[in-house]
Amino acid sequence: MHEMSLAIQAIRSVLDFADENGIDAIDTVVLEIGELSLVVPEYMEEAWNAACRSTMLERARLRIDVTPGNGLCQGCGKVYNIVENRGTCPYCGSREKEILCGREFNIKELLVPE
Repeated sequence: MHEMSLAIQAIRSVLDFADENGIDAIDTVVLEIGELSLVVPEYMEEAWNAACRSTMLERARLRIDVTPGNGLCQGCGKVYNIVENRGTCPYCGSREKEILCGREFNIKELLVPE
C-alpha cells in the first residue's frame, strides 16, 4: 500500500509549511488526487488517519478532490475520460491518446481556523 508513504510525505510537507508560517492549527487539508495516479482515495484516508496520529493534524479533516483522468484522442482530437471509457475513445474507437490530466497528487489547500 503505497498510500501510506504518500500520506507520510504529504503530512511532513503540511507540518513543515505550518511551522515555517507560524500556523498552529489546521481545520482541513485538501488533497488533489488524479484518477490515473494509482492512489485509492479510501486507502489514502486510512493511511492519513493512521499517519497523522499524535500530530497537530490529528483532528484535522481530510478532503480528497479527485481529478478526472482525461485524454486527448490522437485519432479524432476529442477529449474523453480515459477511466470511464477503459482507454478507448468513445467517438472513434482509437486507443491512441495524450493524457491531459489525472496523474495529480497535490496538497491543494489548507484551511485554518479564523
